[in-house]
Amino acid sequence: MTVRIAGFPELTRENYQAEGLSFGAFLGGLWAVACGALEVPYSQTLRSTRMVRSLLPAWSEEPIGLAPVQRSYVADDGFPAELSVNWSGRRPELRMLFDSLGHRVFPDEPADALATLFTPETGRSSPAPVWHAIAWRPPARVVHKTYFGLYEWPEAERLAAVGEAMARLDLTAAWDDARTRVEAFDGRREVEFFAVDLLDGRDARVKIYYRNHDADLAEVARVAAVARNHNAAAATAAYRALTGERAAAGQAALTCLAFRSGVASAVESTTYLRLSTLTATDQEAVDRTSALLSSEGVDPGRFRALSAAVAPRSLAHSTGVLELVSFRAAGRPGDVTTYFRFPVFDLS
Repeated sequence: MTVRIAGFPELTRENYQAEGLSFGAFLGGLWAVACGALEVPYSQTLRSTRMVRSLLPAWSEEPIGLAPVQRSYVADDGFPAELSVNWSGRRPELRMLFDSLGHRVFPDEPADALATLFTPETGRSSPAPVWHAIAWRPPARVVHKTYFGLYEWPEAERLAAVGEAMARLDLTAAWDDARTRVEAFDGRREVEFFAVDLLDGRDARVKIYYRNHDADLAEVARVAAVARNHNAAAATAAYRALTGERAAAGQAALTCLAFRSGVASAVESTTYLRLSTLTATDQEAVDRTSALLSSEGVDPGRFRALSAAVAPRSLAHSTGVLELVSFRAAGRPGDVTTYFRFPVFDLS
């Protein structure tokens, strides 16, 4: 089933034919399509779509061209946003992540207090790109998230900035514990993002993302097990469901370690597998993810409907739309998140 809404571009050939449409209209349309596939009531769909468009940066008013004016690291083609859904709980949580591309967005108290640590004024070689995300589990309130991209910096600068930020948040002991344990493992990995979820004051969750290079599932599992609240057996079973029982973790698997005030170690971990490097088509990626959701007690029907709705063509003939799938084994069933990328620009 493909959900259509008035004014949303037709999905033809390999890419979305979105040239001339504003970024805001395009992303608002995708959000509305996702709401339809997730069976969100129409009134909530309209209200949340307006909310999303109001929170996007100034670049959202610009028209989409044949190529990005300013390339973003979010997607391979330089498009500055992605859509994702977390499937735990009674209702799925719909999320949109976007690159600020240098524009000021909404205030985020915990992140704003740390922002100066990620600028040249504090000795960094360049300002860290800032990404934002909004997460909405209807009918609850919206949660804001802020990400500082460290991927353009030398390793020493990344670690220095993260260390200073964790010190300000009184999380030095937890970070030292996690970093020491991770660095004891074989393999090659790098800190790529520092993130803050805006919750309630000092209870904000801090997340540090590692990109693992040329890792197998055993290595990814070892890094994930650094977290205190982690079910290793459940995680390994989930990873193998997504890889088709193979030992490889695919290209550039990510590990996110989460920290909370008052805990002297990482509390949770989330592993992200890049299904575009583990499957031949998006249909194969959707089928494997559906099997994982079913094993976690989640009916995959809405996930399948959503995947078909946001793909520019048949899932059997596309790849990279369902780019990432993450799993967190922290005691909450169905804690699977699916990440959709939108092929807008020609990679050639």
